[in-house]
Amino acid sequence: MRTTCSALAVVTLALGACGESSEEKAQNTVCDARADIGEQVDTLKNLTPATVTTDAVTESLDAIKNDLKDISDAQSELGSDRRSEAETANKAFASSIEAIASEIGTSLSASDAKAALVTGLQQFGSAYEETFAPLNCD
Repeated sequence: MRTTCSALAVVTLALGACGESSEEKAQNTVCDARADIGEQVDTLKNLTPATVTTDAVTESLDAIKNDLKDISDAQSELGSDRRSEAETANKAFASSIEAIASEIGTSLSASDAKAALVTGLQQFGSAYEETFAPLNCD
């Protein structure tokens, strides 16, 4: 009986060790959000003055906003180095978005606004690469 209990305890302990730690879960959340931001940025970069719509832009920007929130929420569970990388990337990207949005908002005419919007959306790609490249998820 004692051997059976010991074997059962070992199996239970081994199965418990197979689960993800909170840090691993947070890392996965950050990496999933980073990947989705990349996809949303690609979608925005591919818009042209002929294809850009309010719905398309809003949908991608809302998804990015949710991804940034997910990264922010997961940061407290990351190790100090990863937390610092995630915080830096998140803040820098949010700052870039604000700067691009303010540039877009200063356009003088409707046609200029549409062209500026497309240019701004393409700048998201550069901002994404600069800010999230150091956040390695490989």
